[in-house]
Amino acid sequence: MIHTMRWFGPNDPVSLMDIRQAGCSGVVSALHQVPVGEIWTIDAIRERKNLIEADNGHFTDLNWLVVESLPVHEHIKKGLPDRELYIENYRQSLRNLAACGLKTVCYNFMPVLDWSRTALDYPLPEGHKTLRFVWEDFALFDLYILKRPNAANDYEPEIRQAALDKFQSMTAEEMTLLTNTVLLGLPGSEEAFDLNGFQDLLDAYAHIDDRQLRENLYYFINQIAPVAQECGINLCIHPDDPPASLLGLPRVVSTENDLLQLMNACPLRANGITFCTGSLGVREDNDLVKIIGQFGDRIHFVHLRTTKREAGTRNFHEAPHLNGDVDMYEVVKALIQEEQKRKIAGISDPQLPMRPDHGFQMLDDLHKRTYPGYSAIGRLKGLAELRGLEMGITYTFYPETHALSFANQL
Repeated sequence: MIHTMRWFGPNDPVSLMDIRQAGCSGVVSALHQVPVGEIWTIDAIRERKNLIEADNGHFTDLNWLVVESLPVHEHIKKGLPDRELYIENYRQSLRNLAACGLKTVCYNFMPVLDWSRTALDYPLPEGHKTLRFVWEDFALFDLYILKRPNAANDYEPEIRQAALDKFQSMTAEEMTLLTNTVLLGLPGSEEAFDLNGFQDLLDAYAHIDDRQLRENLYYFINQIAPVAQECGINLCIHPDDPPASLLGLPRVVSTENDLLQLMNACPLRANGITFCTGSLGVREDNDLVKIIGQFGDRIHFVHLRTTKREAGTRNFHEAPHLNGDVDMYEVVKALIQEEQKRKIAGISDPQLPMRPDHGFQMLDDLHKRTYPGYSAIGRLKGLAELRGLEMGITYTFYPETHALSFANQL
């Protein structure tokens, strides 16, 4: 696989040199400064590309390989009449990215919120801090802070009671911390949603159910995938995180069946998947190795991380990359097998870009400002573990490939 890390731009506390020193050859980035729905211009794309590649003449090459993400406007997700304008802007952004040499574009179709957690600094026994999702804490926010109408219907009686008991003993500071965590904006953004206007965003989806959101997604992908394929771009949708309905909002990219419906809705290879083992792995009913076998040729980008489901609850936390609920050995082996299939088929770019997703806060990063889940040292640890696993599998099953790869590094 091609080893990459996400970089949020000039304001990212993790530098491009940090990413280079971690052993990456690729960078995953986006133009977070461009308002959602506006066209990414060639000048803006080239500026970011030149920034990433500026030191390539002096140090090991770094290249902008993946766009994560080119955001989808909420009016497209809601299927509003003016979605045609935003879809055309999206098409033009794809054309401009292709003109600058970008070939892989990640996006998601989660309504309102992107990924959701209830704690950003959950302590692990080793002293690391990690991300965590606690169902009763999310219920507490929904029921007693946001006070969403009819929210009680979405929670079991025992969860409602546990949330109420906790709410009644919380300090104002604890309520503010939970609110800010739930309403955190997109990764890479310094902004969060405002509680006062948040219910209005949810109300805009009041008449959009699972079926309608799927129809809006399939309409969108059928409008943009032909342009992407013509430009040589692979689109890859990111699964829902967590992979379940939240705040009464439908989520339609959570299961193997969701992926099957989406792939069938638009059979072009450009309509692909970001295979995120963390998001899909939260659900015990998702067989990750089976998903690779079924959709391998439509996987264009890989996020490797794992979570730990906490027994008897709907809670989970980010776990060490090799020690969570994901069988990372079998997953990485299946991905390497997919790359081998592509080589045999004569595909010119058989390697999958991969990034180690969501690292711990640990060591010196415990004392620094970092984007939640995107500290340098935690991701370095994850990448080192994954690279070792990948090398061991390749050496065992494909020794000739391993030998050639080693020779190319000398």
